[in-house]
Amino acid sequence: MNEFEFLEILRVNQGTLVKVCTMYCTDIEARRDLYQEIVLQLWRSFPKFRKEAKVSTWIYQVAINTAITDYRRSRKQAGHVEISEQLTQIPDTSSSAEWQEKVQWLYQAVGRLSDAEKAIVMLYLDEKSYDEIAEIVGITPGNVRVKMHRIQEKLRKLKTD
Repeated sequence: MNEFEFLEILRVNQGTLVKVCTMYCTDIEARRDLYQEIVLQLWRSFPKFRKEAKVSTWIYQVAINTAITDYRRSRKQAGHVEISEQLTQIPDTSSSAEWQEKVQWLYQAVGRLSDAEKAIVMLYLDEKSYDEIAEIVGITPGNVRVKMHRIQEKLRKLKTD
C-alpha cells in the first residue's frame, strides 16, 4: 500500500469523513481539527489495513472511534457542550420550509443522543445494513436492531416533548 492509494481512498471517502465530523463537532474549527485527526489516524492504521473488510467499513470504524475519543476529550476540557445553532443550519436544498424544519429538528435531536447512538443513526441514515453497522460499531446485528428500536423511541419521545 502506498501514499497514492491512501490519497485515493481519502478522496473517494471524503464525504464520510465530513459526515462524521459534522455529527460530532458543533463549530467549523472543531470540525477541521477532527478531520485532520481522523486523517492522521487513518494514515497510522493504513499499513495494518488488510482489506479483509470493506474500505468504507474501515474508514467508518477509524473515523467514529477518533471522533468519540476527541469528543470525550473536549467535553472533559470544556465542560458540557451545547449543540450549536450553526450546526443546525442546513444548506437550502429544498424550498419547503416544513422539510427544513424537520431536518433542523433531526439534527438537534440526534445531538442529544449518546456517542454510540449518534454513530448508529449516522450509519443508518447513510443506508448501511444492520450487518454493516454491526461490523463498524463492533456489536452484533441483533444488538443494532435493539439499539435502533430504542433510538427511535427516544426520538419519538423528543418529538412529543
